[in-house]
Amino acid sequence: MLDEVKIYVKGGDGGAGAVAFRREKYVPLGGPSGGDGGKGGDVLFVVDPRLSTLAAFQKRVHFKAESGKHGSSNNKTGASGSDHTVYLPPGSIVRDIDTGQVLADLVKPGQHFLAAQGGRGGRGNSRFKTSTNQAPRMAEKGELGQERWLLIELKLIADVGIVGVPNAGKSTLLSVISAARPKIAPYPFTTLEPNLGVAIVGDRELVFADIPGLVEGAHAGVGLGHSFLKHIQRTRLLIHLLDGASSNPMGDFVQISTELALYDESLGKRPQIVALNKIDLPQAQELWPEIKEEISGHGLPVVAISGATHQGIQDLLNLALESYDSLPEPEQEPTIPVFRPKEDEDLFQVTREGDVFRVTGKRIERAAAVTYWQYDEAVLRFQRILAALGITDALIAAGIRVGDTVLIGDYELEWAE
Repeated sequence: MLDEVKIYVKGGDGGAGAVAFRREKYVPLGGPSGGDGGKGGDVLFVVDPRLSTLAAFQKRVHFKAESGKHGSSNNKTGASGSDHTVYLPPGSIVRDIDTGQVLADLVKPGQHFLAAQGGRGGRGNSRFKTSTNQAPRMAEKGELGQERWLLIELKLIADVGIVGVPNAGKSTLLSVISAARPKIAPYPFTTLEPNLGVAIVGDRELVFADIPGLVEGAHAGVGLGHSFLKHIQRTRLLIHLLDGASSNPMGDFVQISTELALYDESLGKRPQIVALNKIDLPQAQELWPEIKEEISGHGLPVVAISGATHQGIQDLLNLALESYDSLPEPEQEPTIPVFRPKEDEDLFQVTREGDVFRVTGKRIERAAAVTYWQYDEAVLRFQRILAALGITDALIAAGIRVGDTVLIGDYELEWAE
């Protein structure tokens, strides 16, 4: 799915004002009669709810509005140029390509944004007549229309996002609960782009988004992680699908939960329902009691389903609707947020006080806060993050030894080989 494009927009130029004089048979000293030029048309972005991708911009990236017509004699004003309307799907974010500043966040049907303003029409010479200059021979050219390159980024708008490791059965689930027909095959990474589907639950509709499988390091862009994760940001509820055929479903759960929190802190706190898929398999049935106990211990609702046999699907939909209806209304964000330079979250600092080493840094402290320390896989993953950010080498360079204490955020760790 094409979800990011660069486009050029230009408002129409204003028409030139005219220099003209009245030339009538019985008016020998006719005054100035040059009319004003017409205003150039604007380029407008308008949200069209029928669109879901930016595919229309693959073949066309230049959009220009019509220029205003020139003024003419007899004080005739030139016609204004026609506006040029560009239709965008809901969820489109408009950025200035040079500064990265967010100019508009277009989410509601019919919402519009002035992308490039047309130039003002020039004034005709009749506008410059004064008591001391009865026959001005001057007029104005029309102003040039605004022009600029813009970056359009699409973040899907869905009520519920379906997340999980590759091959967990997300596309199958979407095809079962809606009329969507995503590509389905028994191998990882079948889905390479998000899919949307509308599920009917009673007399209600819920829009579900099937987010392609996430892998370790997705928060840093591994496996197109950024391309996938951004589409989860607008969802209000997550269904975390576990693969019942996996050798370690809880390890998968920890991995995906960590990736979400590392990409966007708010995603780690997003309400979610955990569903163990493929419960029709003996292996999944054997794991179910342990999974149910573990997930319930985290305070999360959990159900067992089978996308293949449809077992538990209705229970999942009912739970999703109940959970969705219990959510507070989302806070309204300003259309044009205040732009601030992006902070480098990977920066860190190591300080030493005797045998105690303190590590500070936004990303590593967040990683520590979202790590499930009771799981060995999570601890090993945290160690890999330390190494990837260069913190391991920094601690060694600072003289850390086995048994020394490392403080990261609210956590006290013991250094070991």
